[in-house]
Amino acid sequence: MKFPLSWLREFVDVPAMETAAIVDAFESLGHEVEEASPLEPEFSGVVIGKVLDIAPHPNADKVRVCQVDIGSEVAEIICGAWNFEAGAYVPVAVPGAVLGGDFVIAKREIRGLTSNGMICSEAELGLGDDSDGIMVLNTDYPQASESLGMDFASVVGLPDVFFDISITPNRPDCMSVVGLARELAARLDLPLKERSPRLEATADATPLTITIEDDRCPRFTVRTVRNITVGASPHWIRRRLSIAGMRPINNVVDASNYVMLELGHPSHAFDRQRLGDSIGVRRARDGETITTLDDLERTLVAEDIVVVDASDQAVSIGGVMGGASTEVHAESVEVVIESAMWYPPMILHSSKRLQLRSEASARFERGMDPNFCMTAADRVAELLVEHADGVAGSAYDVYPNPVEPLVIEYPLSETNRILGIDLDATTSIGYLEKLDFGVTGEDPLSVVVPTRRPDVKRPVDIVEELARLHGFAAIPGRVVSGTGGGLPPDVVAERKLRRVLTALGLSEAMTFAFIGPSDLDVLRLAPDDPRRDTIAVINPLREEEGVMRTTLLPGLIKAAAGNHARGFLDIAYFEIGKVFLRSDDVLPAQPDHLGFILTGERDADIGEQARGVDVRDGVGILERLGSATGASLTVAAANEGGFHPGRCGQVSIGGQIVGLVGELRPSVAAEAGLKGRVVMAEIALAPLLATVEPWRLVAPSSYPPVVFDLAFEIGKNVGAGNIVETIKDVTGPELESVSIFDVYSGDGIADGRVSVAVRITMRAADRTMTENEVTPMRKIMVEAVESRHDATLRGSV
Repeated sequence: MKFPLSWLREFVDVPAMETAAIVDAFESLGHEVEEASPLEPEFSGVVIGKVLDIAPHPNADKVRVCQVDIGSEVAEIICGAWNFEAGAYVPVAVPGAVLGGDFVIAKREIRGLTSNGMICSEAELGLGDDSDGIMVLNTDYPQASESLGMDFASVVGLPDVFFDISITPNRPDCMSVVGLARELAARLDLPLKERSPRLEATADATPLTITIEDDRCPRFTVRTVRNITVGASPHWIRRRLSIAGMRPINNVVDASNYVMLELGHPSHAFDRQRLGDSIGVRRARDGETITTLDDLERTLVAEDIVVVDASDQAVSIGGVMGGASTEVHAESVEVVIESAMWYPPMILHSSKRLQLRSEASARFERGMDPNFCMTAADRVAELLVEHADGVAGSAYDVYPNPVEPLVIEYPLSETNRILGIDLDATTSIGYLEKLDFGVTGEDPLSVVVPTRRPDVKRPVDIVEELARLHGFAAIPGRVVSGTGGGLPPDVVAERKLRRVLTALGLSEAMTFAFIGPSDLDVLRLAPDDPRRDTIAVINPLREEEGVMRTTLLPGLIKAAAGNHARGFLDIAYFEIGKVFLRSDDVLPAQPDHLGFILTGERDADIGEQARGVDVRDGVGILERLGSATGASLTVAAANEGGFHPGRCGQVSIGGQIVGLVGELRPSVAAEAGLKGRVVMAEIALAPLLATVEPWRLVAPSSYPPVVFDLAFEIGKNVGAGNIVETIKDVTGPELESVSIFDVYSGDGIADGRVSVAVRITMRAADRTMTENEVTPMRKIMVEAVESRHDATLRGSV
């Protein structure tokens, strides 16, 4: 936020003090001052004069002879400018004056007459770019009439101090001169000089019709101004805009920009003749175009919001930039001043997508005060009445759901708990009232938060306000009470899963969040699969990575295929990362997923031969994750696009489907550049994390285990995992583990059926289990599996 100190002093009487003291005051409030430098005049010896008489030069046609009262005398000055008449108050460089740092003014003879000084233009004084005529002060600086012969620099507010203050994103209320003045007034214990616009308005002969069709514009206000004369703004407005880094345009556009800098709320002026007698707000249509004020045609999408004219044509991108079709021009005589409130995330999304960041969008994307819209529009109208000869017309306000100030109950003990100091009720109330907070009660305080302060939502935010006013330097250093350190539970749980997966021999992969639509074709997804509804990247680095991923599987496939191409076939990768799913909100949903891929041979257990990976390994990994988190994880047979029929399952937690596991079809694997069997899985992470329990240290049993195998013949339509779940369900705490180690069909097995062998380990914590104990338990397992799954026991070892 750039501004001169003289502008700030219009709202708070900052006493004469060192610039460093003002900088310290701002920085103690949390506002970083990036620059504070003097604004010195580029001239000296220039005074205010009044032109008493003008006569033609007897020996020259292009210059005139002026009699100028400079207070101490009437000086005869020869001037070549023709944009002023007798009675004009002008800046006069008297003999001995210095312009531009080194140009000394002296008496000079011009065609036989002596010129005793020079009447100056803006450019000659270093106050602007206008060099076509001299600077006439009557309108722009009316106080000049009372300052005859006085130093001209003081009339234009020089010397001054230039400030450039960095405003944090959570403080949109400080993106204005009055906002920073309010902060400084509170810090220095000075009154704030706020004023309301004063207008004498007359109703429009033809009222405007306003239609709002989108609730992302919660308030829309308008003020009309008639009979304006479009021209240059007063010099003081143009100079302040230039200091703030904005280019002066004309008195209408400048008034809107000036009020945005002064009060913080953006507005926009439409030419009413071009706009018509109707104005509205609606969603943009996909593919709709608008030429903005920078003369660029921009293509809109349905997430954008537009202001439309009487013919429903877009004339402005709401909260971002106006359109060229209704731009104010030199012949405009009536304008419509729009001042609205727009939904911040929408403005951020539109401005980024369109690569169109403006001063207005920078404010709206942070959040403006909806209760200030009309005041901003009226202030613009006031300037147009004063400096464009306008007449204020009707006001229009569409505000269906007024925003009420937030009330926070604040116990005084919170100050000591957070800051370690005690502030009594009187002191606390005093600090808050200086910041324009309403306060009632004693303890707790009922604090009414101004609607301009979206950053204050909780009692801890009140603590920050008290600390800023009390002064952080005044808070003694001490150890305050607090909770023990530690990571958030979701981070702890996620780290636990990573440890489990790495302990199982998997390596973590990090793949790109950008994929191509063809990557999803490899998975043979159905046309209506939600994972095909991807979100396009506006400026992709590569065409083949032009959309955001909706699944982790393509990235893992690419990672494995790259290794296969180099001869590394034994792959075991996992990834925990975000996918990007389209949602009803402005921004996409970004849930975390967990996926893994296995290829080649698995590590052999002791006493076993190595074998190629298969779906059992994928299910086993998921079961280990379920055991580690306490999740009730089940796998049921499923048929999924690119996965092998009969070797694919849906993964559920607590009855909720969270993902899938299975082997890729051989043709799919080959197409992706993978050799042999490929096992993959992907599940939503949130349901798994929701069940994570803290690590429990349990002393291992010192007693030997009892290990035995059971083989069941079951129908092919029965998931092998069901046998495992049934055994777990009917067995007590002595069950240490149960796992599938063989699936067989062929000789000796009836058609349509398959043999599934499971290995069961039982162990007691306080004794050696006997055969008399194990036999009844084994019988219960067998009977449960046979009765629930139409199974037949083939053998027991």
